[in-house]
Amino acid sequence: MLSILAFILLAILLALLLLLIFSWIMARRITRRFPPQGNLVDVGGYRMHAVHVPRPDTADLPPLVFIHGASGNCLDQMTPFLAPLSGRAEMLFVDRPGHGHSERGGPENDTPDGQARAIAALMDRYGIERAIICGHSFGGAIAASFALAAPEKTAGLLFLSPATHPWPGGVDWYYTLTARPVLGWLFSRTLAMPAGLVRMHGAIRAVFHPNPQPPDYHERTAPALVLRPATFRNNAKDVAGLLDYVTTAARSYPSISAPTIVITGDSDDIVLADIHSVGLVRDIADAELVTLRDLGHKPDYIATDIAIAAIEKIAGRQHDLQHMARTFVAPLAAQ
Repeated sequence: MLSILAFILLAILLALLLLLIFSWIMARRITRRFPPQGNLVDVGGYRMHAVHVPRPDTADLPPLVFIHGASGNCLDQMTPFLAPLSGRAEMLFVDRPGHGHSERGGPENDTPDGQARAIAALMDRYGIERAIICGHSFGGAIAASFALAAPEKTAGLLFLSPATHPWPGGVDWYYTLTARPVLGWLFSRTLAMPAGLVRMHGAIRAVFHPNPQPPDYHERTAPALVLRPATFRNNAKDVAGLLDYVTTAARSYPSISAPTIVITGDSDDIVLADIHSVGLVRDIADAELVTLRDLGHKPDYIATDIAIAAIEKIAGRQHDLQHMARTFVAPLAAQ
């Protein structure tokens, strides 16, 4: 009996060792395949990675700071916005602390307010005094925190399918598991990589649903970076702690005074618009809600023109975003 138990234990340990080695090898391959596109800048004891586009002579917009969502990195916002906004503004595309190629820093960066302060420090390093802050999904919580912590740096807010308010229920089990001290460390370094590689394509299709996923999305935005053990665990800590954080933070949103536009879809199954986007417009004075029919969780890709028009409106131009929303036709993915 003891020999059978010893054999089972040995087999489990061997399997864990093989998974550890596999995850380590794949993490190195992913990092080499998707190297940093910008610079690593010290923001006070740790380094953040960002792609900075200096202010062009032809600029007609204030500086723009883009904050990506959960499981992402700066390439997720660079891909839709860099080209159409080139020549129009100084831009900063940020890898949030512990994501992409940014270092995590201390435990203060486990919450959106800590990450907002880190982004403010990064802006200081680049000499950006005020900017329109654009946050997608989880980045919306950070954009709201940024406006609360640094109103003098906030020229305006653009929320894209934001996650900002308490919601019923919780999060998927693997976020909670991975955020735990011991089991989370082990899970992120053994099972997360192979499971993530199998699930990634389907998960991204779900994020875009019911709209089509761009065919080159994986190569251009490097979502595989989140599968590296340390990044996977940082992402899990972010998501697992979000509900508690926004339950408290949302009470302060009425003090936000920056010009605000919220763009969301009526078919978003990832972040429910009726809770988060509607909640922001309720809480922030004079905020404008733009709801797009048949749009999922990615207005940055599916409705880029409307997002840019919203940036222009925040900067002072006249745009009838509601008319644009009424005439918007979202492409639908083939079933």
